[in-house]
Amino acid sequence: MNTPTAIHITDNYLINPTNPITINLIGAGGTGSNMVMALAKMNHALIALGHPGLQVYLYDNDRVSEANQGRQLFADSELDMFKSVALINRINRFFGTNWKAVTELFHQSGLSTFPNNGKANLYISCVDKASARMDIAEILKRYAVDSRYERNKPLYWMDFGNSKDTGQVILSTIEVVKQPESEQYRTVSKLPMVTDEFKGLLETSELDDDSPSCSLAEALTKQDLFINSTLANLGASLLWSLFREGMLFNRGFFLNLKEFRTQPLKVG
Repeated sequence: MNTPTAIHITDNYLINPTNPITINLIGAGGTGSNMVMALAKMNHALIALGHPGLQVYLYDNDRVSEANQGRQLFADSELDMFKSVALINRINRFFGTNWKAVTELFHQSGLSTFPNNGKANLYISCVDKASARMDIAEILKRYAVDSRYERNKPLYWMDFGNSKDTGQVILSTIEVVKQPESEQYRTVSKLPMVTDEFKGLLETSELDDDSPSCSLAEALTKQDLFINSTLANLGASLLWSLFREGMLFNRGFFLNLKEFRTQPLKVG
């Protein structure tokens, strides 16, 4: 007897929302700076298709340095600005959005001062420390206990991580997402958190040296020029499927850019 293929059906609120989907994008570095641009394109496309679009809050307390200008695409005029402010200003001017920059780290002690008390429908973490992911996980697990319906009800968490030329993107549910009955597929209502399923991987894949680079040349010895943008575009494609197709057979992937190879992570 064949085992039915596992599938996750998107929470209906992402497909048919009454308001823009709120997103907390945590980190405006190599991956985050590329991801916020991908989200801007996605927002524009969703609105053209009749969807309310996205409302993004970008969290980062780091400032632009010369070492950031290659991989993260900042201009000379943006040097010493907060990365989150530079990126959000650029997107708002270009697309006419009203996205917000938060010049702080996303952490438990600051929730009461953050927009929407730190709540959003979707969390996207682009951080390089396992401890930061663990902190995010604790916050989201706390939200899952208080599962009352609200406009900014936390639903999904997408985590990005990479080393010099490898990386991964993994999508998790924050709580159980009710699934419709299916005779053809095995529906999966809970996608495990990356910090529970891949704790060891996260601790070993983060950068060994997280000290600031003094130049682009030095930064490129730590992370390949295109690892962040490749991860961001592939991750955005996964997110696009979540919105547009309403179902996922894969909830992430592992990337080896040196060997030009990706390995999907199946649902279930």
